[in-house]
Amino acid sequence: MKKKIIILICLLIVLAGSIFIFTSKKFNNKDDKNTLTKVKVAEVAHTIFYAPAYAAISKGYFKEENIKIDLILTAGADKVTAAVLSGDVDVGFCGSEATIYVYNSGEKDYLVNFARLTKRDGAFLVSRKKYNNFTLDDLKGKTVIGGRKGGMPEMTFEWGLRQNGIDPKKDLSIDTSVAFPAMEGAFIGGDADFVTLFEPNALNVEKQGLGYVVGYVGEWGGEVPYTAYNARKSYIKENPEVIDGFTKAINKGLEYVKKTDSSIVAKDIYEFFPELSLNDLTAIIERYKTNDAWASSTKISKEDFEHLQEIMTSAGELDKKAPYDKLIYQGK
Repeated sequence: MKKKIIILICLLIVLAGSIFIFTSKKFNNKDDKNTLTKVKVAEVAHTIFYAPAYAAISKGYFKEENIKIDLILTAGADKVTAAVLSGDVDVGFCGSEATIYVYNSGEKDYLVNFARLTKRDGAFLVSRKKYNNFTLDDLKGKTVIGGRKGGMPEMTFEWGLRQNGIDPKKDLSIDTSVAFPAMEGAFIGGDADFVTLFEPNALNVEKQGLGYVVGYVGEWGGEVPYTAYNARKSYIKENPEVIDGFTKAINKGLEYVKKTDSSIVAKDIYEFFPELSLNDLTAIIERYKTNDAWASSTKISKEDFEHLQEIMTSAGELDKKAPYDKLIYQGK
């Protein structure tokens, strides 16, 4: 009897083991079929200005679209486009002006914009002196550390000046020689009267008592596809499901940030900015939200794309306009 019981127990153990192996293999096969598609993304800067994108990652919106994001900081739109064109990354994230430069250069496998994140410039004008009622006329005769020549931050700033009757070449002095990551330090350590800074740099200068935010460049520049995602024409053609899924995730991120309290969003994206306090992060998100910096959807309208090229032409950086239907992807 005892021997029969031992044999029965052994058989049960073998059966249980077989079931475990079968089940394990079954689930492993399921995981293999549902493996996330890895997408390498080169971002032009790491700033809270891009909060909806970080929220889309942290909230799992990309995973819902079967995508895993590999985010790589690639400072400068020129470096972003080079990384995309070379195939080092799949998707670029930078000012849409960069895709126009690439197209007009004659590149056959040019870059196509498929989703915008921001609709205004992300820079704030920071003054060394405190103004109670600042106007752009206060810039006359002053020195300003601006963005890179030919880049959207500088072109948008100059556009805003011209629209307010100020000649950026004659009425003030704009230094465009300082690299984007060094602008805050150059202002703190130099003698310029003003600087245009993205967040969290603008708030950082304020907290040190070394400057004051006196205006928002995005208010003066109007709506454009300021920062957008792009990919090679061939990549989009070969991976339409990835592109559409990517776009859906960003749309969810935009919607979430717009309807959610800034303090909650700050907690969601804190992992991307651990060097900041939650209070500072909340204040910056609220500052961008109040100034209507983010797009209501990823769609890029022809009107906004034309305004972008108008700004570029005004800055003397564009001789020939690029066609909207070539550089803007409208989906499958």
